[in-house]
Amino acid sequence: MALTVNNQLSLLYDLLDEQQVDGYGQASEYQQIVRLVQSMMENDQLTDEQLTQLLPEIYNYGKQGESTKDTTAHITSNRQNIGNWTNIIQQANLE
Repeated sequence: MALTVNNQLSLLYDLLDEQQVDGYGQASEYQQIVRLVQSMMENDQLTDEQLTQLLPEIYNYGKQGESTKDTTAHITSNRQNIGNWTNIIQQANLE
């Protein structure tokens, strides 16, 4: 069963929010973020322009997280971005 765009946004929100709250992320979470964002970028069903423009940033965050040795520092240095992304995802998913 394929995930809808709303399902993907909800999952992406949960992953990012959990990393921000916990201050830690696992390689598998970053891989999931990359797969979700890549799928949404390839899928033309996402209509929120602001979110569409942020997807490459979130993708890069996930790619960097996959290879980082210090996930805590990676999350800490991106904490403000993560907060911004989760707010935008939450707003887009409510519309």
